[in-house]
Amino acid sequence: MVIHSVHHVGIVMNDLNRALAFMKTFNLQEDYREYVPRYQALCIFTKMETGTAIEFIVPDGGVLYNYNNGKGGIHHIAFLVDNIDKTTAEYEKMDLGMLEETGVKGAGSIYVNFMRPRYGQGILVEFVEERKENKRK
Repeated sequence: MVIHSVHHVGIVMNDLNRALAFMKTFNLQEDYREYVPRYQALCIFTKMETGTAIEFIVPDGGVLYNYNNGKGGIHHIAFLVDNIDKTTAEYEKMDLGMLEETGVKGAGSIYVNFMRPRYGQGILVEFVEERKENKRK
């Protein structure tokens, strides 16, 4: 398995206005946004000339709604991989548990899976495969 780079850092925000205010304060430009029903959350991705993008996750229900007692915060780090299903299978072979059996549709045209935090030394790690229809520039 090859990890190419950090794809993004995910931050849970308990309110859309807080996410937008953070973006304004630090002059972060929105790349795209999409509601992801599986996670009951609006996901807003920023774009960067160089460096790592930030994803703001604004839940309206589900397990993320009360993340960090409803205060939000840094949620995960995401790594870019070539093939989400092969990556999932390789980590499962090493008995490093993943949240899903195979990659699932994320925001835009990415497919994702998460490694359980106990296998990431307490950090929730997301693996991201970008599909051709939404390669970031």
